Amino acid sequence: MIRDYFHQLSDAVGGMLQGKEVYTLNFAAEQSDFVRFNKSQVRQAGAVTQRTVSIDLIEGQKHAEGSLCLAGDLELDRPRVEALLASLREQRAVLPEDPYLLYATEVHSTESEGQDELPSQADAVDQIQAAGAGRDLVGIYAAGGIQRGFANSLGQRNWFSTNNFNLDWSFYHTADKAVKEGYAGFRWDPAAFQKKVDTAGQKLDAVKRKAKRIERGNYRVYLSPVALNEIVGMLCWGGFGLEAHKTKQTPLLKMIEEGRKLDPRVTIRENTKEGVAPGFQDAGYLKPDHVDLIVAGAYKDCLISPRSAKEYGVETNGAGAGESPSSIDVAGGEIAHDGVLGTLDTGVYVGNLWYLNYSDRANCRTTGMTRFATFWVEGGEIQAPIDVMRFDETVYRVLGENLVGLTAEREFILDAGTYSQRATSSQRLPGAVVDAFAFTL
Repeated sequence: MIRDYFHQLSDAVGGMLQGKEVYTLNFAAEQSDFVRFNKSQVRQAGAVTQRTVSIDLIEGQKHAEGSLCLAGDLELDRPRVEALLASLREQRAVLPEDPYLLYATEVHSTESEGQDELPSQADAVDQIQAAGAGRDLVGIYAAGGIQRGFANSLGQRNWFSTNNFNLDWSFYHTADKAVKEGYAGFRWDPAAFQKKVDTAGQKLDAVKRKAKRIERGNYRVYLSPVALNEIVGMLCWGGFGLEAHKTKQTPLLKMIEEGRKLDPRVTIRENTKEGVAPGFQDAGYLKPDHVDLIVAGAYKDCLISPRSAKEYGVETNGAGAGESPSSIDVAGGEIAHDGVLGTLDTGVYVGNLWYLNYSDRANCRTTGMTRFATFWVEGGEIQAPIDVMRFDETVYRVLGENLVGLTAEREFILDAGTYSQRATSSQRLPGAVVDAFAFTL
């Protein structure tokens, strides 16, 4: 078993230490199937099995870190790990002391072993192709096991495994007209998937209508959970980290220094307990079940990494080095799912946003583009798709003074990223109806 190998590897590294050395070790593995679809047909299929280890070799306040890929056979991996440690010793000898080095010295071992309830690849592919019958379905299906482990020479062992799937897909029409959807989770539910397919099919029918061009200006909009996720995701770029606050680089600076608030219905937290990320971080500190970031519109707490804790003389709350949420959770509101169009009445239904960036970081102002499945709505009925528009808005208006309401139903979104390895971050968000949303072109 992969878990057994992790423990064997951790013990072996302990036997390679010299003098007063201490090590921290982070282990990552996955067994993933990938299937790429185009025109509702399988265009590429493959599988990835990989294991990597990262070791920080510490002596006093000096340390050096390195990583390598593993074969999963200790007899093959042992000499390579020994060579890595020898290289780290050479590097450490010429490095200065690190004044902000901090790692867990109290032993808190944990184990979380996720159940494997995934469908067979063949079953999943059959249902995806059936959903695309008569349509141009484009997307990538990724599924399988993900494992993470932490160990140190003090005897701490933390283990986490999960089994999930993520179908990132679209019904494509023509040019820039498509309907983008996602379906992710731990157990494939044919009924839930079919509901998404049916909804996407209805939007595809609307996308085929003649596009409407609207003038730039302020409009009432509905931001789907996927669209709102893009805006909230921008807040995670330094918005909640202690270092960004202390260096005044946070986009929420006005909330910190001037007491600026969002709408009282807005509560945002890091919800590790209900996410899919490990409950521990790279230096061995455990994460609390949740950290309240914004409560009833007011800023509450920061995410604090061990390095920031050491630098600023506070306690860490288990944040990673980037001090960015990995299990973001936005509280729902009171708008029923089937009441969204009625609440919007007349305005713009925004299915997706992309190419976001800050246009005025100090004022938490973001610019970006609409993408796919964005519609003009009149009298609570979708009338026509809208050509791509650029927006420029501040979170203080979107989730503050101009917020009409949030949906009661929230969507659980797994990060579809596969850069070097499958991601373990997640988001749970409602949709939002917003007044006077500014489209600039």
